[in-house]
Amino acid sequence: MTASSSSGKPTIGLDEWESKMAEVPIAKSDLNRLIMNYLVIEGYKDAAEKFSEESGLTHSVDLGSIEERMQIRFAVQSGDIRGAIERVNDLNPDLLDTDPRLYFRLQQQQLIELIRQGRAEEALAFAQDELAPHGEEHPELLRELEKTMALLAFDALEGSPLADLLDFSHRQKTANELNAALLAAHSQPREPKLPALLQLLAWTQEKLDEKANYPRINNIVSAVLEPPAAAATGDGASTASQRP
Repeated sequence: MTASSSSGKPTIGLDEWESKMAEVPIAKSDLNRLIMNYLVIEGYKDAAEKFSEESGLTHSVDLGSIEERMQIRFAVQSGDIRGAIERVNDLNPDLLDTDPRLYFRLQQQQLIELIRQGRAEEALAFAQDELAPHGEEHPELLRELEKTMALLAFDALEGSPLADLLDFSHRQKTANELNAALLAAHSQPREPKLPALLQLLAWTQEKLDEKANYPRINNIVSAVLEPPAAAATGDGASTASQRP
């Protein structure tokens, strides 16, 4: 039964909330496809194969291609950009020719790796021969090139204002962009659906917080519904801040 709290907002008990949730039809096959979508796009080949066997879910994706994508992603994450480019060209020879901005991102990362290794002269030659022509064709990329080249002005790279370029997260960003492009080239979604649904959950709960006290999920890992009293004293931003 719904009651009113001292704040004037209605309070919905756990039993009533679960009863209302049970009225919403959710097909198990839809949940299975959501899980498979995540496993395939994020590159969990072994888990995808096992889940396919256990769920009986058919899929149109060649699971062998997952391993190829993950080898390319790992190469970028490890700083082996040349190796990644060679693998991309073997897998999809036209991809980098038809996506000059993506090719620029990869070459920019290669420039960063040369600077990281202290190979300044090689970095200058690489920037002039490989990156500068892209800047002439796409002026909006010049700022990125100039920012990267500015790393050469600092003796202590780690303490420079541009140290974020040297962070693993920059490699990760480049790897993610390349992975998304490879997926799109094979008519697959560029991003998994699950993270977007979790973000929608966080947004929905924030909006509901304004109107009612209700059982909410404060930890997306455990996904446990906490009764209104516990939810009201919890960290309301915790759901929004956590990501899979």
